[in-house]
Amino acid sequence: MHGNASSPSHTTQILIVDDHPIIREGMTHLLNLQEDLHVCCAAGSAEEALAAMACQPDMAIVDISLQSDSGLDLVKTLRHRYPNLATLVLSMHDESLFAERALRAGANGYLMKLEATEHVVSAIREVLAGNIYLSAAMHEKLARSLAGPKKMPAGPIASLSGREFEVLHLIGLGFSTREIAGKLNRSVKTIEAHRANIKEKLNIRHGNELVRFAIQWIESQ
Repeated sequence: MHGNASSPSHTTQILIVDDHPIIREGMTHLLNLQEDLHVCCAAGSAEEALAAMACQPDMAIVDISLQSDSGLDLVKTLRHRYPNLATLVLSMHDESLFAERALRAGANGYLMKLEATEHVVSAIREVLAGNIYLSAAMHEKLARSLAGPKKMPAGPIASLSGREFEVLHLIGLGFSTREIAGKLNRSVKTIEAHRANIKEKLNIRHGNELVRFAIQWIESQ
C-alpha cells in the first residue's frame, strides 16, 4: 500500500470496479478533479479487479452487481487478501437491505448510486478517516436494530451467497426469473439455478412460497 492517507502530500490511489464503462469513466472524471484523489485503475469484473491490485490502490469502490460476479463476494476476497485496503460499496440496491451485509463482507461504507455524484467524495473521505460511511437514515436503522429484537431470523438469509442474496431481493421486488436474468446479465438457466439453491438453503419447497418469503423479508426490514 501507499503511504499515510492522512498526509497532505499523499494522493489516495483508487480502484473502481463496475461493469458499466460509462460509470467507470464518469467516476474517474469526478474523482480526478480532487487534488488528493486519483483513479489509478478500473475493472469490470472480479478477475480484472484482482489483477488491477498490482497498481497498489489505497481504496476500492466496488459495485455489487457485476456482470459475472457478486461484488459482495469480491469485497470478501479483497478484505481477506488486502486487509489494509479501504472499500466502499456502490450499488443500485436498497441500502436498508444490502448495507449491513456489505459491512459484514468487509466493506467500510455503502453508497447508493442515486446519491453517488453528490456524496461519493465525502463518503471516500469518511472511509479514509477510518470511519464507516452510511446514510444518516441507515445509521439510525442499524442503531435501532442493535437496540431491539430482529423481526425475522437472520440465520437462513445469512447462509446465502452474495449473488443469491441479490436474486432473493429482486424476487421480493416482484421481478420474474427472465427479468432478473436481464438485470444481472445472466442466463435464465443461471437464475433458475440460484432460485433452486435459495429454496434449498431456506427450506422452501415451492416457487410461490419463495416469492411470499422474499416479499415478507423485504417488508420486515
